[in-house]
Amino acid sequence: MSYKPIGARREGREAAVQFLYQQDLNPDTTVLNLPEFYSLRGLSPSARRFSETLIRGASYHRDCIDSMIQSYTKNYRLMRISSVDRNILRIAIYEMLERPEIPSVVSINEAIEIAKKYSTEESGRFVNGVLDKVRLVLN
Repeated sequence: MSYKPIGARREGREAAVQFLYQQDLNPDTTVLNLPEFYSLRGLSPSARRFSETLIRGASYHRDCIDSMIQSYTKNYRLMRISSVDRNILRIAIYEMLERPEIPSVVSINEAIEIAKKYSTEESGRFVNGVLDKVRLVLN
């Protein structure tokens, strides 16, 4: 199997999910901690810019995004969803709401792949189901 380098946007999305996950575990973590996070994480400049846009956007719109997640996961309380899955959903929904230059299907596919990588196979299906409902409402 050959090594396929990860794209800057995927790298930025993964870093954004990791930072938001860290924030869930340690609420004192703020965007002021981003330089330290980036120095530990190591990102290309373009991945860093994209990641920061996602982190700041998802954080700013968090209440609205969380409300959407809650409305499309009626059988789950928001905090019952794994922190990894919850933050993957936050990033993807932010993209779908505020980044019209990114097609919804791209945001959904990226979220599914990140869920499979950092969570479980079932998480990929769960994330897909929630994001597909969001896509149908937004389009």
